[in-house]
Amino acid sequence: MDENEFAKYHSGVKRGDIIGICGFPGKSKRGELSIFPRSLVVLAPCLHMLPKHTITTNCAGAQSNPSWTPGTTRNPEAYVLRDQETRYRQRYLDLMLNQEVQKIFRTRAKIISYCRNFLDNLGFIEVETPAMTMTAGGAAARPFITHHNELDMKLYMRISRNWSSGDWTVFMRSGGIMTLQIVKCTCAGMVKELTGSYKIKYHVNGFDSEPIEIDFTPPFRRIDLIEELESRANLCIPKDLSTETANRFLFEACEKFDIKCPAPPTKTRLLDKLVGHFLEETCINPTFIINHPEIMSPLAKWHRSEPGLTERFELFVNKRELCNAYTELNDPEVQRQRFAEQLMDRQMGDKEAMVLDESFCTALEYGD
Repeated sequence: MDENEFAKYHSGVKRGDIIGICGFPGKSKRGELSIFPRSLVVLAPCLHMLPKHTITTNCAGAQSNPSWTPGTTRNPEAYVLRDQETRYRQRYLDLMLNQEVQKIFRTRAKIISYCRNFLDNLGFIEVETPAMTMTAGGAAARPFITHHNELDMKLYMRISRNWSSGDWTVFMRSGGIMTLQIVKCTCAGMVKELTGSYKIKYHVNGFDSEPIEIDFTPPFRRIDLIEELESRANLCIPKDLSTETANRFLFEACEKFDIKCPAPPTKTRLLDKLVGHFLEETCINPTFIINHPEIMSPLAKWHRSEPGLTERFELFVNKRELCNAYTELNDPEVQRQRFAEQLMDRQMGDKEAMVLDESFCTALEYGD
């Protein structure tokens, strides 16, 4: 392709176009690594100008940054889309223009692949459960509701994956010591595999913020929910959390520390707010919160040695829940009782409380 032919093609190419070039690599007169084209074709034209406040490089090679000199190192900060409104409403532009976002997609794929391979090698079986169900359940959260036109019925999006599966080994079925070890090894090994270190830098408030360091070096910190809460808040929480006395105690504790709890102030919600305020805020590096009370864990089996507690743990990293695991309750009568207690909270106005899932109880009656 001679200069005149290239100039003809170049005049018809604009910033954002995706082009294909056949040629050979080499260096320009200024020493910049380049491709010397023999042919050029527009593969996908960009029919809209990329955001004006974004400084980027068009596919024809012309720089939209007049301060850039060929042969010099480009400033990577000059080639990004910063406007949050545009990024959230037009995610394709976010993906096109921000290399950090592209990196997130690649990292996410590697994380999923690592976790699947790790558990496969331990003999676990992955089970896909329905996305839409006839009853909302699986966790304390307000479910998404939709209507199935063909069946003319209301359906709920599953909040979490609860699967009753006989004696099959299923991903994260039990919350015992073995599962604690599996979660720890999965997270620590994955971070080391993907980054080369147990320590990572995380930008809490976006790419422009100062990063914090999170250390995944095992072993992870482990804290007992009630014991740690009593220690940090200087409280003496009633042993029997099912009583009205306990409800008043938790309500007064939240008032004392100016912790807001949206109505209705049920025991579960009040205790959850206290945990969030005093415990979760301390969990920057990976931390297991263990031994949740029964009132907070309607699907978890009772603790073998601690009355009123369950065999459950949550892993928190940077104040956020990373996983929730427990030994599954397999007594259908106790499960129905737990659902009934949840129904009482729901009747008080707690829309996050679980509803009776009779099909789940029936599966337990089969020993599943």
